[in-house]
Amino acid sequence: MQTRQLGNTDLFITPLGFGAWGIGGANWFFSKGAQDDGESIKAIHRALDLGLNWIDTAHCYGLGHSEEVIARALRGLSERPYVFTKCGIEWDENGGFVGGNLSPQFIRWECEDSLRRLEVETIDLYQIHKPWPEEGIEDAWRTLVDLQKEGKVRHIGVTTFDVNQMKRIAAIAPISSLQPEYSLRHRDPETDIFPFCQQQNIGVIVYSPMAWGVLSGKITRASVASLPADDPLWETDDYKEPHLSKLLHLIDALQAIGLAHHCTIGEVAVAWVLRQPTVTGAIAGLRRPAHVEAIAGAAELQLHEDEIALIESRLGAGE
Repeated sequence: MQTRQLGNTDLFITPLGFGAWGIGGANWFFSKGAQDDGESIKAIHRALDLGLNWIDTAHCYGLGHSEEVIARALRGLSERPYVFTKCGIEWDENGGFVGGNLSPQFIRWECEDSLRRLEVETIDLYQIHKPWPEEGIEDAWRTLVDLQKEGKVRHIGVTTFDVNQMKRIAAIAPISSLQPEYSLRHRDPETDIFPFCQQQNIGVIVYSPMAWGVLSGKITRASVASLPADDPLWETDDYKEPHLSKLLHLIDALQAIGLAHHCTIGEVAVAWVLRQPTVTGAIAGLRRPAHVEAIAGAAELQLHEDEIALIESRLGAGE
């Protein structure tokens, strides 16, 4: 699988990475549900077999359980993938969300805890998870710079920062990477974030390239019709007209392109994201080997100009 240099770092990462949110399990507020650790480990091994060379997690995923599962999966491997993790989100002992904590003391504690859980001496990429509270981002960034100088982390980055916030911390030390949300359904970064990152040589790793699963192929008119009347999904715009018809129109295009390339709808959606020259890589949330196999082809899929034009035309349909 091809690799791309991540910003100003010496890391060459595959276009697709293993997103480890879901393998954190069910013991925290933002859980994706119960998860079998054995399946998680099999999924990681399958991803590595197919060529993916990085894993993205966070200290808070499963209150550290995600990091522990990753460590178990990587024990004894002759060649380890890069492991990226994040800091700055605080939880209570019962898995309840407390809020952002960017104090130097908290970040240092998180870093030491992540090193212990991941069973590594150095974290390949350490990221501030959210700019919460915003007034703390400079102190937090100085702390990451210190951790880098101490050899506890190799490279440092941020997630979900806007351009102004990045300018503030870049005045202290260069930013190696940014992690924004980006997909066919969320193109806001194209306006100012991508140009800034390109100008500053900041690597871009996007999350939710399938729009939180909306573009994975699981939504059809029949599946929507079968939802119970009290399902909370009915409250979202995607399941209301005219938005539903517009979404299904786009999915039909992705499906047609997928059939032509012998790949899944999700792979087409992610390939569209990866064709953006500013995007270094995309995170795919993976929990089972089958999930890996259904998306891995996106890393090598090259869309034709007429296919890109078809997708773009469907994006504007119904507006």
